[in-house]
Amino acid sequence: MSNSYFYVPEPANEPVLSYAPGTAERAHLQEELVRLSNNPVEVPLIIGGREIRTGDMATMRAPHKHALELGTYHRAGGAEVEQAINAALAARSTWAALPWEQRVSIFLRAAELLAGPWRATLNAATVLGQSKTAHQAEIDSACELIDFLRFNAYYLTQIMAEQPASSSGVWNRVEYRPLEGFVFAVTPFNFTAIAGNLPTAPAMVGNVVVWKPASSAVLSAYYFMRLMEEAGLPPGVINFLPGSGRQVGEPAIASPDLAGIHFTGSTRVFQGMWKAVGDTISQRKYYPRIVGETGGKDFIFAHASSHVPALVVAALRGAFEYQGQKCSAASRLYLPRSLWPTFREKYVAEVSKITVGDPADFSNFMSAVIDRPAFETIRGYIEQAKSDPNVAVLTGGGCDDSEGYFIEPTTLVTQDPQSVTMCEEIFGPVLTIYVYEDDDLEETLRLCNDTSPYALTGAIFGRDGYALAHMSDALRDAAGNFYINDKPTGAVVGQQPFGGARASGTNDKAGSAQNLQRWLSVRTIKETLSPPASWRYPFMDSE
Repeated sequence: MSNSYFYVPEPANEPVLSYAPGTAERAHLQEELVRLSNNPVEVPLIIGGREIRTGDMATMRAPHKHALELGTYHRAGGAEVEQAINAALAARSTWAALPWEQRVSIFLRAAELLAGPWRATLNAATVLGQSKTAHQAEIDSACELIDFLRFNAYYLTQIMAEQPASSSGVWNRVEYRPLEGFVFAVTPFNFTAIAGNLPTAPAMVGNVVVWKPASSAVLSAYYFMRLMEEAGLPPGVINFLPGSGRQVGEPAIASPDLAGIHFTGSTRVFQGMWKAVGDTISQRKYYPRIVGETGGKDFIFAHASSHVPALVVAALRGAFEYQGQKCSAASRLYLPRSLWPTFREKYVAEVSKITVGDPADFSNFMSAVIDRPAFETIRGYIEQAKSDPNVAVLTGGGCDDSEGYFIEPTTLVTQDPQSVTMCEEIFGPVLTIYVYEDDDLEETLRLCNDTSPYALTGAIFGRDGYALAHMSDALRDAAGNFYINDKPTGAVVGQQPFGGARASGTNDKAGSAQNLQRWLSVRTIKETLSPPASWRYPFMDSE
């Protein structure tokens, strides 16, 4: 056991590689794309460090190419969930007793492996399995995930250093313990970095984890699990259980040993999990920590003083990067009438240049949406909008699933600021614009604040300083991540801690010490150095 105090040097964000023609990273990624495309993999469960094959199989296919089979994976059921919980609990005491700096070193090694020999593999798995472009994969499955691992280690150092004051004759201190029981991590398809952070953040501070990755992102999650094993993660600390939400989620949440839920996904699913915990709270050993990020209906609000070219770029990138499949994606734009003619001309011209296709073709800006249910849902919103007399299609509107799940970058213009596509999360490449009269700024700010149940991200544009200050104040509660003269996507670990409130989640800010603290239980210790020898107090004396 170490008897020194250690600290992790403050990290810098991982540099984003360009993948420009002629670069080494471009050649390496292209080689890995070919290798993974030509070598389908069979993905097992990993429980207590052992590979488990259930025989209940599912196929992994590229969303942009139905014919490209990337492999198969085994699905967990109730028996495997129980096995994983038992494996986690068996590993808990040894893992929790490991000095925190020894735990941290494992995750720092994982970051180095990802920054080096594993980078192309994780990026290629994300490109193929989740239809991300090279740039979108790089900022996600490489840079953001590396940042999560390094910055969380640094934040843990800061937390350990936080100690209470001590009065004369007393030494007060606190120790930071992991939660009892296990943490259930449920991760989404759209960010490999989130899929990696949700199980590793609780594990880094000493917890044991049962991890259910999204069924549409098993490939990248599997390679990350293998990376963690190579970094030295002991068996049973994180248990990897792909499978259906019901088959894995229901028995995991029903377990009396559940200590916490770390979740990113839909509002409906999160509310169902919370209700299941609440309905059985009297039968539980603990009050589970529930941390969730659940979506958004994110906005850009433009003032008449906005710089139109910058606004065009923000709207295009914010709405259509990764096919709009970001919780933070811009999906509603409030634009003043005075800017509309100029904005419309420039915006339509730029959107017309967007290319959509296979992400292995680096000339494409967009690719396919994740699966058929997503495709049908997004197409349904577009078709409904086309039949609405208050809505006009400005760009796109086409959907084609003959080869992959492709949807054109679609822009709608509505006369009704509370039309369906201004209110409901679509999670696809659909931006709805509402043009407001310049004199109606106050009313439109109120509409922006009140229209959506979500409060995840939002952006305001303008060059009038007074107007920006006023807009920021009016929309104070409308977004947990707020941007001024920038798109509402692209939060960077250590720079913009991420999360929102209202129906967007618990706002526990992934990428900050605040999130790590949710997975710790504090024990306060008071040591009296010279205990009193008499029970009487001075006020009781007569003289």
